[in-house]
Amino acid sequence: MARVLIIGAGGVGNVVIKKCAQNSEVFTDILIASRRIASCDKIAAEITSAARITTAQVDADNVPETVALIRKFRPDLVINVALPYQDLHIMDACLEAGVHYLDTANYEPRDVAHFEYSWQWAYQEKFQKAGLMALLGCGFDPGVTNVFTAWMHKHRFDSVHTLDIIDCNAGSHGQHFATNFNPEINIREITQNGRYWKDGAWVETKPLEIHQAVDYPHVGPRESYLLFHEELESLVKHFPAIRQARFWMTFGQQYITHLTVLQNVGMTRIDAIDFQGQKIIPLEFLKALLPEPGSLGANYTGKTCIGVQLKGEKDGKPTTHFVYNVCEHAECWTEVQAQAVSYTTGVPAMIGAALMLTGQWQGAGVFNVEQLDPDPFMAMLNRWGLPWQELAGVELVP
Repeated sequence: MARVLIIGAGGVGNVVIKKCAQNSEVFTDILIASRRIASCDKIAAEITSAARITTAQVDADNVPETVALIRKFRPDLVINVALPYQDLHIMDACLEAGVHYLDTANYEPRDVAHFEYSWQWAYQEKFQKAGLMALLGCGFDPGVTNVFTAWMHKHRFDSVHTLDIIDCNAGSHGQHFATNFNPEINIREITQNGRYWKDGAWVETKPLEIHQAVDYPHVGPRESYLLFHEELESLVKHFPAIRQARFWMTFGQQYITHLTVLQNVGMTRIDAIDFQGQKIIPLEFLKALLPEPGSLGANYTGKTCIGVQLKGEKDGKPTTHFVYNVCEHAECWTEVQAQAVSYTTGVPAMIGAALMLTGQWQGAGVFNVEQLDPDPFMAMLNRWGLPWQELAGVELVP
């Protein structure tokens, strides 16, 4: 039915590719492209579905090269699971080649540890005029968390007052220190100041300054730390009645201790330093030393639990709802040779792409997922490996 170009062959890319291949009724032709074609070939060799799989090498920072690849393959959609630094280059290539676009994480510049949607929202008029759709942040958080919010807003509330996104990885990979997705992006995200929305303004906090224990379903109590995450920015824009919006993520003490030491000795710096006559960026060097996230899955045990708690009113009465997913690391490895953090990001990208390609999600311009009908997405989560559950009247986060 549809041709899709998937740019990126890391841990998340592996899941997106294999889930698209499983859904061969929609994704009949898949081109996997990355800077390292060997990574693409490895994934392609593991696929046995009816989908036609090909591979190519591409430098996604090179817009003319990406445009040439798009024009040669003629996809209906480009799924971007490359680095967030490359989002704008790939969006430019899609505009020039006339093809729809989807990603899982918002743009951030290489030289500043800062991310927000303003750079991509600025493409709204360009995509509208081209009659093209760009869907931003269609992973889990952001992505599924936005859909959970929209679904509860549609079906469970008349008005929403507070929003809390809680993200727990209770798994164990057996490493002294490792990150579950790209180390460079992960560490930049965690070491910057936190932010949350309160009464119409952003409140800034020091990194990991605010934390509390949260009792996660099927997992139990875990210390959870307040961070800024990009979906907060889009959710308070599209649901302006929300008075407070926060994001919480779990970290073990061993992880925090290692990260603190690395910060203190300068290994998380993103500015270049001189070393033996060469310019190196410490965080990029650290990334090269740490385990590749995609390699963690074989020995990963335990679960993730990620969900959204909303508080508000229904029929004039106060109400609280929590919608969430629990995912087993070992089951993800058995299915697609990935750990659960990659799986929970990759499956929603396939779902969003399928909804775009089948016309259930459509429009011209730049969209966040909460702007679209959540119902078909929620149904596909249950079908494609991320079943959701709901708790009513239970307050996990005060």
